[in-house]
Amino acid sequence: MAPAEVIVVDLVLIDGELGMVKLTADGVLEAIEYGEPSRYWTVKKDVLGFVVEGKYIRIKTVVEREEGICCGEFGGDYSRKDFVFEPFSEDAKNRFCFKLRQYLDSLGRPKRLLVFVNPFGGKKSAIKIFEKEVKPLFEDADIQLDVQETKYQLHAKEMVRSMDVSKYDGIVCVSGDGVLVEVVNGLLQRADWQTVFKLPIGVIPAGTGNGMIKSLLDAVGLQCCANSATISIIRGHTRSLDVATISQGNTKFFSVLMLAWGLVADIDIESEKFRWMGSARMDFYAVQRIISLRQYNGRVLFLPAPGFESYGQPTSYRLYKEPPVKALGYQGPDTKFEDVEWREIKGPFVSVWLHNVPWGAENNLVAPAAKFSDGFLDLIVVKNCPKLALLSLMTQISEGTHVQSPYVAYLKVKAFALEPGALVDEPDKEGIIDADGEVLARGRRTYKCEQIALMSYDKLQITVDQGLATLFSPEY
Repeated sequence: MAPAEVIVVDLVLIDGELGMVKLTADGVLEAIEYGEPSRYWTVKKDVLGFVVEGKYIRIKTVVEREEGICCGEFGGDYSRKDFVFEPFSEDAKNRFCFKLRQYLDSLGRPKRLLVFVNPFGGKKSAIKIFEKEVKPLFEDADIQLDVQETKYQLHAKEMVRSMDVSKYDGIVCVSGDGVLVEVVNGLLQRADWQTVFKLPIGVIPAGTGNGMIKSLLDAVGLQCCANSATISIIRGHTRSLDVATISQGNTKFFSVLMLAWGLVADIDIESEKFRWMGSARMDFYAVQRIISLRQYNGRVLFLPAPGFESYGQPTSYRLYKEPPVKALGYQGPDTKFEDVEWREIKGPFVSVWLHNVPWGAENNLVAPAAKFSDGFLDLIVVKNCPKLALLSLMTQISEGTHVQSPYVAYLKVKAFALEPGALVDEPDKEGIIDADGEVLARGRRTYKCEQIALMSYDKLQITVDQGLATLFSPEY
């Protein structure tokens, strides 16, 4: 293979000694110093940006380090390290800067971002994480930021639904998964959703769950850290993501993570009373819920993905479509499932879990076979599970081996309907339906049942729009 064309090459001073810097057309920056091995950087991967400091040029680079620190903590897969050199003339300095800037601009990296910071999520550390870990990296990459702190739940949704987002190259959520979900729903409710929803959305972990960014980073072997997430956004790589439309009559909710009913939903929502414990609240309350196990009557119906037709029993069902209404926003995918056979599984159920991405939280590999944009959702159904087996099963979620349990049905579906019922032992008490970590519906005598939810505790259905969303992602 012929060597790449040299874009610019100059004699320079490096630490006061004569040297040479060279930039090639394939984006390799080389520093040659007398008596020393050459140093190389791939601009696309290693260079955040550069700055002129008097007669010097400072190249701002990142290098991989051997060990990272997990979500929300300081550290990560990369550390900053600068390379500084002195060209021999003003013309040489300007020429090199022009060529390097030209190459960086050709990479399609974001130049201006709308950033939402949720100061209330998780351990309330989002502002600290943003100021110490995130903002300096964006500044090194010369990315302009419009930073908005969310003041209350659904604030981000309200803002993106009405503000001019056309001036941005992407939207970034410094939070757990909640602000991401708000941004998705806000954008899809706009009249111009087809245009604005092309904007890439990025997530930087600063909350309790962090399931989406864990899924994105883990897919390429990176730590779930603010450091790694920020650098992935700077590099500008994207990937598509399925969006699920949950419908009940004319009411819709757009989901990118999960839907849960039964044990998992009860743990997720009712454990909020122990939020001061951080992520440990989930494990603590899970034990309580398993000891006093609830089982729910009901029925799940699904359209199996190819290869999963043996699950459940055949049933007659058609997706119910409301008469067309004059609505401005996205109304869900245009589904055509009239000539396919639906299947059903009847209760009682311990838990029903529908997942769009592999990780539900940074330590919960809920759906190990889930893909970001395959057009399917992963369905996990738990039935007839003894308490001791259930305790063991819950400890296996961190490794994703729970899906191998004989008490678990694990399959892929392209459409889904849920008919939730009451508790087996308490027919006057119903359950909670949880979508993306928030209450979608509350039944009778549930936790905070006096609060109004988006949907009623009744039949709902879910369809999938393959690859509708775009997320900032590591290169894969």
